[in-house]
Amino acid sequence: MAALPRPDPAAPSVDGMFPTLRQAARATLWLAMAAVLTFGTYIFITVLLLAAGGTVVLVGAWMLPEAVLLIRRIAAVKRRQAAAWTGREIPEAYEPIQGTVRERLLIAVRDPGTLADLRWMGSHYVYGGLFLLALPLWAVGLVVDGVWAGLLRRPAVVLPLVSRLAGLDAHWSETLLKPSPKARLAERVQELTATRADAIAAHGAELRRIERDLHDGAQARLVSLSMRIGLAQRAYDRDPAGARKLLVDAQEQAEAALSELRHVVRGIHPPILTDRGLAGAVRALAAGSGLETTVSVDGLEDADGPRPPAAVEAAAYFVVAEALTNAAKHSGSPRAAVHLERVRTGLRAVVRDEGLGGADETGGGTGLLGIRRRVAALDGIVTVTSPIGGPTMVAAELPCVW
Repeated sequence: MAALPRPDPAAPSVDGMFPTLRQAARATLWLAMAAVLTFGTYIFITVLLLAAGGTVVLVGAWMLPEAVLLIRRIAAVKRRQAAAWTGREIPEAYEPIQGTVRERLLIAVRDPGTLADLRWMGSHYVYGGLFLLALPLWAVGLVVDGVWAGLLRRPAVVLPLVSRLAGLDAHWSETLLKPSPKARLAERVQELTATRADAIAAHGAELRRIERDLHDGAQARLVSLSMRIGLAQRAYDRDPAGARKLLVDAQEQAEAALSELRHVVRGIHPPILTDRGLAGAVRALAAGSGLETTVSVDGLEDADGPRPPAAVEAAAYFVVAEALTNAAKHSGSPRAAVHLERVRTGLRAVVRDEGLGGADETGGGTGLLGIRRRVAALDGIVTVTSPIGGPTMVAAELPCVW
């Protein structure tokens, strides 16, 4: 009598069916939610047709912008559903609908995102019913895969089709809801317009600060210096001792004026950046911050390659300086940490403290708005994390070409 073949341990078993069942159940649930959304679009299309008809007869022109806003919300729900399945975020690019009734109507009609959403909604009207195909697959799959995979220990063939249906729905939605190049360009123009305005405002504020520092500091000291020299000149013949004292005071005023001028120059572009580079300048900044500050540098030493552009170095230095100043004033923590890193797209600067947290960009006096404006002018990104109780982390990513 021939011996029975031993089961292959690598072959699928009954236990191997459970992951397939779980995945198919997850896909079915996802398709069910998509079907609910599809049913909602069926109802909404009627509302949209009424709004369009009312607009044509000039009776319900106000309805069309509201209908477009509702389409955007429905599309946003579908974006979140697709992102939850694929793990890839689907960006959205819309022009804000605001202004008078006529302006809102024109924006709603001309926005490229409106056409993309309508194209998706029309297509979703058809492929949104994929859930109905999953039901018979379950009935067949439990029998076929139960025998094929459970008893014969072969890979399941029917139930995985449920996951493919969910993937197909997500892929089509991602393709249709992805912003068009025209919409991305319009969003980019709007973003650059805003950052340009912020950069101009920051530049104006910087000029006013320099003017104020010169007027209240160096200029006042130079005026006092001129007066003392004049008094010393007139008193030189009749009171040499008094003239000598005035000259000593004038020398002190000159030294104070030079110190004020150096402070103003450092505020414009710190000379230490030119002399020692960003890593050395930040280490010097940390040493004088009044906190126990550790500095770690990755890929930005002199031997690591070319230096970042001067504007990028200055912005990163400003971010670190402002964040350390905020930490010293508001965090209540004696320690801070600075990390500078060369990344593929540019430069990353992170400042972290273990203080009280709760940093508020709208509270005034924290300097976070100034950080955002300085970084946005270079098309960078600032991320602030500061929960109540800490820690606070300010991270700036500045793009540059290496």
